[in-house]
Amino acid sequence: MNEVLRERLKTVPDRPGCYLMRDRRGVIIYIGKAKSLRRRVLGYFRPGARHAPKVRSMVETVFDLEFITVRNDAEALLTEASLIKKHKPHFNILMRDDKRYLSLRADPLAKWPRFTCCRIVRDDGALYFGPFPSSPVVRTAKDFVEKHYGIRECDALEPDGETHRHCLADVIRTCSAPCLGRISAEEYRSRFEEACAFLNGERPAVIEEVAERMRGAAAAGDYEAAAKLRDTVFALKEMTKSHFVRKTPKMREDDARRGLEELAAALGLAAPPRTIECVDISNLFGEHSVASLVVARDGIPDGRWYRRFRIRTVAGADDPRSMAEVVRRRYGPESSLAEKSPRADLFVCDGGITQLRAAREVFAELGICDVPTVGLAERHEEIVLDDGRENVILPRDSQALFVLTRLRDEAHRFAITYHRKLRDRSIRESVLDEVPGIGEAKKLKLLSRFRSIYGIAKASAEEIAAAAGVNAATAAEVLKVAANAATEK
Repeated sequence: MNEVLRERLKTVPDRPGCYLMRDRRGVIIYIGKAKSLRRRVLGYFRPGARHAPKVRSMVETVFDLEFITVRNDAEALLTEASLIKKHKPHFNILMRDDKRYLSLRADPLAKWPRFTCCRIVRDDGALYFGPFPSSPVVRTAKDFVEKHYGIRECDALEPDGETHRHCLADVIRTCSAPCLGRISAEEYRSRFEEACAFLNGERPAVIEEVAERMRGAAAAGDYEAAAKLRDTVFALKEMTKSHFVRKTPKMREDDARRGLEELAAALGLAAPPRTIECVDISNLFGEHSVASLVVARDGIPDGRWYRRFRIRTVAGADDPRSMAEVVRRRYGPESSLAEKSPRADLFVCDGGITQLRAAREVFAELGICDVPTVGLAERHEEIVLDDGRENVILPRDSQALFVLTRLRDEAHRFAITYHRKLRDRSIRESVLDEVPGIGEAKKLKLLSRFRSIYGIAKASAEEIAAAAGVNAATAAEVLKVAANAATEK
């Protein structure tokens, strides 16, 4: 046993948590959990211990240890699973399958948001509650919030009267039936937000109401109903425990701090960059060019400083010139953002050398020389430099790379939501409104298939009929209107 490991064993806490074993290179080779870290970890290294061959090989390879303390066994289980999925240690053979714990997901950007069960938590702008070791807890909580708050269960993107024909939830009066206009969009949104607040543990009185109903059923001798309510109360208490909801952000703060330190070392920065800006240039249907600017504070995306831009000075898809416009509008003398938003300690262009050079030229033109600027090429997640140094490729498991790619993915997501808004506006204002029988759903199909009015004008009537699911006469009328609009423009 080396001296580093011997000293580390003296500091093992007697608390529940997870332990990470590292080899001489610092690579994590095993992750475990325990009710008492001290008892479990010291057990590996006690004199005369009789381990199985795999465990003995692992113990002989350990050079250093790291500990993460948590509040209880359930949190230790979730933390262990999350770390194993992330680092994939060599000796964690038994948990290197694809099993993941269940979470509840809701997309607040949907017109009529609903809750679904999922096993993968993504940075996609949705709200997630969990994960939780017990699937019945998640499913019980989902069933409760749907019934209690009248949240829809159907999986239609936008429920309508046809959806309602096959709906049992409304028949038994558990759904507020937004598809029939029985509830306004504002009221439905209010109910959805209340359901989210409940799942975040902000409405404890609701659980007490259920507990009171349980006690009432028991007093009335309805023990079957009381038992069901008891199980519901248990599930809701587990689902809304604060340590489940708030455990992940704390871990992300620790990871982010480590990632910023790694990033500063890799890029030769004087200090870890507290404010990082990332810009993504995107095109919609090959015609509209937009940009998103997202900001991370202390390594974690901070939506307060997000901005989006409709590119004004560039026709068509020209990412370098679009990047130059965004930098000028963000930092130029006429920009209101220059005073309102914190200046970046690191500016990241989503893209390669051409986008990076365009951004650096504008910074030089504006006389700004204290904002380090890099590119992030998606192909190899390579940090692109333009100052004579070699490009930087970070280790795939480094926290620095995670900080950058998470921000880049957030820039993509933010741009996509802007695209969605522009797309919906173009659908609402489309010349196709002149054609009887072409509603928003069919307009969306046509624009998704042919990209623009110009694309529709170049298509045949048969292709239009097949794409929109309309008859020959309607397809011919669509083609006529599209051709006239394309000629006028």
